[in-house]
Amino acid sequence: MKTIRLITLLLAVLAVAGCSKKKKTEDIIVPKVEAPKPQGPVRMQSYDQTKDIEWLGKNYQVALNRVADDSLRMVKDETGQKFVDNRITLRIIRADGSVFFSRVFTKAAFDAQLDDDYRQTGILEGIVFDQVDGNNLVFAGSVSHPQTDEYIPLVITVSNFGDVTIKRDDQMDTSGTTPNPEEEEI
Repeated sequence: MKTIRLITLLLAVLAVAGCSKKKKTEDIIVPKVEAPKPQGPVRMQSYDQTKDIEWLGKNYQVALNRVADDSLRMVKDETGQKFVDNRITLRIIRADGSVFFSRVFTKAAFDAQLDDDYRQTGILEGIVFDQVDGNNLVFAGSVSHPQTDEYIPLVITVSNFGDVTIKRDDQMDTSGTTPNPEEEEI
């Protein structure tokens, strides 16, 4: 009889425990996402570009060469990823092979056109030939946040005396055409 009472008591406890409602929690359990760890410094691909042009009635060749330069200060993005800055060599070569103009550009050459953010986190992305404009050769350049579409457009002008001027490109137009204010965009 003692055994029957014990079994009955045990069944009663189990029945009460089984009928009680479980507390529901509103907590959502999400696995922790780990930010990707920065890898070794990222370098842009090197490039060489040459273009034959006619300037002031004579033939010239514009040669541009971009390389990642480990001697320059590296920049970091918001994840801590490091990027190697670039140096770009611009040469203007006469038809006889002699060099009329040669200069190495780094981001420092554009310092006056950059804000503090681009000075700290931007790299010199590129320079390309744009057009002949009278006595000047005009180039488009950019300092960008690495691996983004964010950049500061620049205009580099080389005169027939070898003088260089650099300014921000406010028009974002490197096609060589000046917009007519009387024309309406459709």
